[in-house]
Amino acid sequence: TRHVHARPGAGSEAKRCPVHEQELQFYCSTEGRLTCSKCVSDGSCQGHKVSELVTQATVVRNQLVDVCEKMQLQALRIERFIDRTLTAREKAVQTDANSARERVLAQVNVVREALEEEEQRLLEAIQREEEHVEQCLLTQRAHWAHTLEKLTHTRTNLVHTLTHATDTMIVVIEDAEGVGEPRDTEQLTLNRSCSDSKLMVGLWASALLLTALRFKAQTVSPLLSLSSDQRTLTFLPKRQRQLPPSDPARFDSWPNALCSPPMSSGTHSWILDVVTSAAFKVGVCYSSIERKGSGNGARLGYNTKSWVLSHYDGDLSFCHDGCNVGITVAKKLKRVGLLLDWPSQTLLFYEPESMSVLHVVNHAFSEPLLAACAVADQSVSILH
Repeated sequence: TRHVHARPGAGSEAKRCPVHEQELQFYCSTEGRLTCSKCVSDGSCQGHKVSELVTQATVVRNQLVDVCEKMQLQALRIERFIDRTLTAREKAVQTDANSARERVLAQVNVVREALEEEEQRLLEAIQREEEHVEQCLLTQRAHWAHTLEKLTHTRTNLVHTLTHATDTMIVVIEDAEGVGEPRDTEQLTLNRSCSDSKLMVGLWASALLLTALRFKAQTVSPLLSLSSDQRTLTFLPKRQRQLPPSDPARFDSWPNALCSPPMSSGTHSWILDVVTSAAFKVGVCYSSIERKGSGNGARLGYNTKSWVLSHYDGDLSFCHDGCNVGITVAKKLKRVGLLLDWPSQTLLFYEPESMSVLHVVNHAFSEPLLAACAVADQSVSILH
């Protein structure tokens, strides 16, 4: 909006046209300036949109009045927004934040209580198992100490008999033969399953940072394609397959690929997106697994060097050395999580969304492990 300022009154004090020395009584809208009658009739403003100064001033005053009214209404709306909306929002934020804090504290307390109860249960279970095994060991020790004493006594008698009394030899030999042989049994070893807890394992897996894994291009089967970021494997139709460079590390028959780096210490966790694939295997294997041929030596889950979760035709199972253990799930898996804890020699398969444990492997791994994957339908991806 242009603000037009004119001195009150006319006469000698009014501004005059610098060209015609006449009073500036008109306003040229085309050029946006004050002008005189001479400029309007035959000067620079001839043919322009022109109005009398008084008329233009009235228009501008009316516009300014409208602007002032609008500003007043806007000020009222702002005051109302501050007094009502913002104040209400501030109270609502405080209320919602307090409710959120209470909810978090309540949830944490429930989790804490559950963890404390689980901790107590596990510690008591370990204590019972320890006492049971120690009692077995004490019983075995007492039994075999007594047996040893008896055997020593019998042997002494036998030696004495052999030396002095041949008539009682047979009876003593029968007593000696009845002693039996000591045997090491599982009852003399702490049962590791006494400390198993799906709750603890699920929370443990969710708390770990994901390991930065990538598929090694040299291992990728010609049946698969590898994405540029080395995180996605895609099963290829026959017409799209190309013969890759020869490499001793490459699987040439099964649709397999291995990841790097190798894992031989610490704790590692990774998650794979399997939502589009109806046929896949995910797990770990030794780097010494066979790579060539269509035999079981290079087939994941069908040898002693690989441990995988297999999904095919709607069925889910754990596979190792050709043995399959069926796993029941409520719905199709979208993602599969794996956790490898080298110190405890534990491999865990879990469902990340629900944190439900799918399968646990306790095995004395003798070589560094590589994350392994097989894809026979669509794609499987390592998540960041």
